[in-house]
Amino acid sequence: MTIRNVLSIAGSDPSGGAGIQADLKAFSARGTYGMAVLTALTAQNTQGVTGVHTVPAGFVADQIRAIFADVRVDAIKIGMIANAEIAEAVADVLRSHRSELPIVLDPVMMAKGGSPLLAPDAIDVVTRGLMPIASLVTPNLPEAAALLGEAAATTRQEMAEQAGRLRKLGPNAVLVKGGHLEGDDSPDILADATGTHWFEGRRVETKNTHGTGCTLSSAIAAELAKGAAPAQAVSIAKAYLAGAIAAADTLAVGSGHGPVQHFYNLWKN
Repeated sequence: MTIRNVLSIAGSDPSGGAGIQADLKAFSARGTYGMAVLTALTAQNTQGVTGVHTVPAGFVADQIRAIFADVRVDAIKIGMIANAEIAEAVADVLRSHRSELPIVLDPVMMAKGGSPLLAPDAIDVVTRGLMPIASLVTPNLPEAAALLGEAAATTRQEMAEQAGRLRKLGPNAVLVKGGHLEGDDSPDILADATGTHWFEGRRVETKNTHGTGCTLSSAIAAELAKGAAPAQAVSIAKAYLAGAIAAADTLAVGSGHGPVQHFYNLWKN
């Protein structure tokens, strides 16, 4: 089978753990060819974000058009959008492609250390412009709450209810990630046309979880590009991420929240 081409539209993390860098690693680890359109440059490391420099919205659109003018795109992952202008530009360019290929939207709003990565006025554009063209949206609990204008879910029942309300905003499917729940488990719930599906997982004791959301959404996009159904793609991607988190402590990157080990099943000491 032809190697699938997957495009990430996201911001850059110079420390390599999140953003475009994590996306490209996850695409490669899942056996696909990764491409990248930059929306923003960040000054950050494992301890936090100290600066953000956004790419002009028109140039973001130009990057996307250049890819589609020459390269077959089998799936898209959208990560850090940064502001309303970029959100509008991305939505405008991709709207005509929504029926051609899967689009995974990871509504990145906050860095691991708490720094904002999405302007407040952009949330409305994300819900009105990007969510209706998405095949799958992958918010964590705070992101799901922000998209709905509600308090963050604290129980599985509330997660399921919010997933259902998010689907009404237009995406084909919504994966609400439960990593912020209290307890030893980290459950996620997928709401799609067939109903709801729970994906269980045990919490791994490590501080090195930088880029987990980017990695999961990118792995899902890679599996969708290869032809997997949404539930199957989520299951495979969640298992892959669990292994990457479990092996995170084999890396020595920075003194804060380090990255996961994207190539844990490929690298040998």
